[in-house]
Amino acid sequence: MITREGLQRQARRLDATLKELNAAGDRFATLRLLSIAVGFLLTVVLYFVAGLLVFWISLLVTIAVFSGLVVVHGRIRRAAERTQAWRHWKTGQIARMDLDWEKLPNGGQTTHPLEIDLDLLQVHRLLNTAASHGGGQRLHEWLLNERPDLAMIEKRQALVRELISMPIFRGKLILQAVLAARDLQEQREGQRILGWLEEQSDSKSLRTILLILTGLAPVNIILFALYSFGILPPVWLATWFIYAAIFLSQMQEIGVLFQRALTLEDALRKLGAVLHYVEKYPYGEKRHRHLYELCHPVIEAQPSHQLRKVTWVVSAAGLRQNPILWTMLNAVIPWDVYFAHRLNQQKAELAEKLPAWLEVWFELEAVCSLANFAYLNPAYTFPTISKQAVFKAQTIGHPLIPHDHRISNDFVLGQVGQVVVITGSNMAGKSSFLRTLGVNLCLAYAGGVVCAGALETGLFRLFSCIRVTDSLNDGISYFYAEVKRLKALLDALRVDDPLPLFFLIDEIFRGTNNRERLIGSRSYIQALANGHGLGLIATHDLELVKLADENPHISNYHFREDVHDGRMVFDYRLRSGPSPTTNALRIMAMEGLPVEIG
Repeated sequence: MITREGLQRQARRLDATLKELNAAGDRFATLRLLSIAVGFLLTVVLYFVAGLLVFWISLLVTIAVFSGLVVVHGRIRRAAERTQAWRHWKTGQIARMDLDWEKLPNGGQTTHPLEIDLDLLQVHRLLNTAASHGGGQRLHEWLLNERPDLAMIEKRQALVRELISMPIFRGKLILQAVLAARDLQEQREGQRILGWLEEQSDSKSLRTILLILTGLAPVNIILFALYSFGILPPVWLATWFIYAAIFLSQMQEIGVLFQRALTLEDALRKLGAVLHYVEKYPYGEKRHRHLYELCHPVIEAQPSHQLRKVTWVVSAAGLRQNPILWTMLNAVIPWDVYFAHRLNQQKAELAEKLPAWLEVWFELEAVCSLANFAYLNPAYTFPTISKQAVFKAQTIGHPLIPHDHRISNDFVLGQVGQVVVITGSNMAGKSSFLRTLGVNLCLAYAGGVVCAGALETGLFRLFSCIRVTDSLNDGISYFYAEVKRLKALLDALRVDDPLPLFFLIDEIFRGTNNRERLIGSRSYIQALANGHGLGLIATHDLELVKLADENPHISNYHFREDVHDGRMVFDYRLRSGPSPTTNALRIMAMEGLPVEIG
C-alpha cells in the first residue's frame, strides 16, 4: 500500500539522482567543447608537422571522439529529463494525498451550474493525472455526466479495478505521456497533429513533378559526365536549367509543408513512444481482460511503426537546415520533392488511423486518473449501481475535505418523490452535505471510487441550485437568476424521462423577503414532492419543517451546534428531525454587533 512517507523517500532518491545526472551533463558539455577545440588545434598542428595522412587520421579521431561524447551527453540529458518528470509525478502524488492545491495544476474556468455548485473543477484537479489535454478533457466529461449509463459505468469500474493493481503500468505510461505532452501541451497535443494531417496539398501534382525530375536527374548526370570527358558540349546546362526551374517552382509549397512537419517532429516521436509502450505491454488477455480490450486497437495496429516512418521522413526533410549540403544534394537529385511526396503519403495514411489511436490514449489516461485516485485512497469504495431509484450511503464524506477534518454521515433516500428538508444554524454543514452527495454521485457515475464506506445508488439525472449568481452583463438580479434556475429544475422534473431527477437546493428564494420566501418555498417544495425525482433542500426557514406533517414524502433532518467557552462548536453530524436551534443572533453578538438576545 502506498504511503506518504514512501513517496517522500522516493522523491528524495530521485532528487539525488537528478543532481548526479545534471552534474554529469555539465561535465560532458565541457568535454564536448574541449574535444572539438583541442582536436581541431591538434589536427592543424599535425598537418604542418606530420603531413596529410596524419592530418586525416587526427581529423577522423576528433570527429569520432566528439560524436561519442554527443551520444553519451544526449543519453544523460534524456535520463535527467525522465528523472525530472518522474520526480514531478511523485511530488504530485504527495500533493494529492495532502490536498495541497498550490502544488497541483490549476483548473480551468466554467459557467456550468453543476460544475460551479459542486466544485467539480477542484475535483478534476485532484483526480486528473493525464499528461494530454485530451485525456484530461475526457475525465472532465465523465465527471460532468448528467445522464449516467449503467453499462458504461460498469465497464469503467472494471477497468479501474484492474488498473489499481498495476502501478508500474500506470507509472510508466504517465512517464512516457508526460515526456510526450511536454512539447504538446501548448499545442493541445493531438488536436494540432490532427489539424496538420487534415491540411490539404496537391499530392497528384507533386507526384507528377517528382516523376519528371526523377527522369531529368540521371539525364543531367550523364550529360555532365559526357561534357566532363569532352565528348559533348555543355548541353547539360539546358536540361539542368529545366530541372532547376521545375524544382524551384515547388519550393514555397514544399517549404511550408516541411516547416509545419518539423515543428511537430519531436511531438510525433514522443507520441510514438507512448503508443509503443501501450502496444508492447504484456497484458495477459485473461488477467487484464478489460484493459486489453481497451488497448486492442493500438495493439493490433502497431502505430509506433507508422509514426517512426513519419518521423524518419520529417528528419530527412530537416536537411534544409544545412544550406550547403541541401543545395548540393538537390542540385543532383530531387531530394526535397521526393520526401515531400513521401510525407503526403504518410499523412494520408496517418489521418485515417490516428484519431482511433488518440481515442485509446485519451480514454486510457482518463481511466488511469480514476485508478490513481482509488490507489491513493484505499479506504474509498466502489459504489453499487442499482436499477432502483434508491440512494443509500454509509459514512459518506467529502473528498475535498482533509481526512483529519472530514466528518462522514449515513443517509438514505428510498423512493421517487421523496424530499428531505435540512435545517440548521449558519456554518453547521448544510451546504457541504449537499455537495458531498453531489460530488460522490459524480464520482460514481464517472466509474470511480467514492468517499464512503458503502454507497448504493440508482441512476439519476443530476440538478443543483446551490451557488446562483446574478449577471450584470445580462441585467439579471440574483433573485431573478435563482427563479430561472428553480424553474429549469421544475421543468426537468416534469420531463418524461426514464431517469428520475436527483436535485440539491440550498437556501431556496433567499433573494426576497421572509413572507414571500415562505409562501414561495412551501408551494415549490410541495411541487417537488409530487414530481419524478428526489432530493434535498437546505434552508434556514424553520417554518418549512411543518411540511413534513402535511406530506408523507417530505422529511426533516438537521445539523446542530453547541457553545463552549464563548465559541461556536459544530460536530457536522446529520440528525433526523427539525433543527431545535438557530445561531444568527448569537454569532452577531459574539462578533460585537449590537443585538438583543431574548
